[in-house]
Amino acid sequence: MSATRRQILARTGASVAGIAFTGAFSELFAGSAAALGGHAGYGPLLPDPAGLLDLPAGFSYRVLSRQGDPLRSGEGAVPGNHDGMGAFAGRRGRVHLVRNHENRATAKTTVPTVPGLTYDPAAKGGCTALELDGRSQVLGERVAVAGTAVNCAGGPTPWNTWLTCEETEDRAGTNGYTKDHGFVFEVDGADPHRTGAVPLTAMGRFQHEAVAVDPRSGIVYETEDAFEAPFGLFYRFLPEKPLGGTGSLRAGGALEAMRVPGVPDLSVVQEAGACFEGVRWVPVPDPLAASTPIRHQDFGPGGITHAQKLEGCYWGAGRAGGPGAVYFVSSFARARDGSGATHFGQVWKYEPQRRRLTLVVVFGPDTDVRLPGESPDNICLAPSGGLMVCEDGDGAQHVFGVSRKGEVYAVARGAQNIGTPEGPEWGEFAGVTFAPDGRTMFVNCYTPGTTFAVTGPWR
Repeated sequence: MSATRRQILARTGASVAGIAFTGAFSELFAGSAAALGGHAGYGPLLPDPAGLLDLPAGFSYRVLSRQGDPLRSGEGAVPGNHDGMGAFAGRRGRVHLVRNHENRATAKTTVPTVPGLTYDPAAKGGCTALELDGRSQVLGERVAVAGTAVNCAGGPTPWNTWLTCEETEDRAGTNGYTKDHGFVFEVDGADPHRTGAVPLTAMGRFQHEAVAVDPRSGIVYETEDAFEAPFGLFYRFLPEKPLGGTGSLRAGGALEAMRVPGVPDLSVVQEAGACFEGVRWVPVPDPLAASTPIRHQDFGPGGITHAQKLEGCYWGAGRAGGPGAVYFVSSFARARDGSGATHFGQVWKYEPQRRRLTLVVVFGPDTDVRLPGESPDNICLAPSGGLMVCEDGDGAQHVFGVSRKGEVYAVARGAQNIGTPEGPEWGEFAGVTFAPDGRTMFVNCYTPGTTFAVTGPWR
């Protein structure tokens, strides 16, 4: 059964929005420090006098970077459309943040082109990297990769680099681009010139969203956030040089897509705990999608399994050093868009050794109105005890925590009124991640592009 939205407190500033999930939320934290948690929030969100970020009592934030301000490197202005982000340990207690910029061809504040770091000079997206000291003071800020397009999410590698994903399939000649787009790029936040601007073409050309790497096998799992039916696929990439370190993914490998026998569309599964054995992985006929997008290609008898709004993806370690599993999110599905059914968020778990897929959590629907705490997008494990989720969709402006018991509670609320010709609008959050020591949460406001460091009594 799904969690009904009637069970969610509509008071978004309340300490807990209690949800009686039938899904096993403890599964989401298996083998992590988060399994030691289970608290149900930090109290009501308090209005921020500065009008930027509402937080519970005892928490504070620091603005690390804002769209339009000068980059510390002098390379230009801080780009806009802040999205996915990763945090990596540096020397002497420093932290390297790598931040995506989901800039389309119409973007106003673009990623500056830099020699040696630019893939396509006509494209406006990419990544910037911030270097912080142990108190989250900014020591440096620079371009990390440029000339890419619509850099949405991504994921960290076991060797502490960032895989940034282009959420587009635009070809050369579209929007003035000089090269094909739709690739993954590796970014070293400490030394961007070490990784350059090299597309990892063997990982496929499609509307990439997020990735997660199995730290044992080196297999890379990838989500696709396609905008029209037939919707995206869930992929795995088998590298020629698994766990080979920085640059090793350039050696190529095999790309496969997930087929769940008898399930052409994941949205039709509405029962938390539903389990599917014998998941198959089918070779992608043409990973570069030279003439046909991958999700439209012929996967032979049995077809392939699609899902709308495949977004966040992360690796969860197994209990007591077990084999672990990959978790991925479908933010929502709408029958009116062409999905097989409607929901307001699913979290799936795939266990590679058992070839088993399980629907861990499903949200709604029981009305036509999405309430806060649903439509999960970027997602991460919080080392201090829980899951942190950026909500997606119209009106999204919260970061929510989730306890092991399935209680959803507000952690942060955007207070920036950016204004539009149609009226006020608040930018959604993205890129939630934690410092390696677990003491600071970093998160982006998409518009206006703002990166926050949030400290407080994480527990």
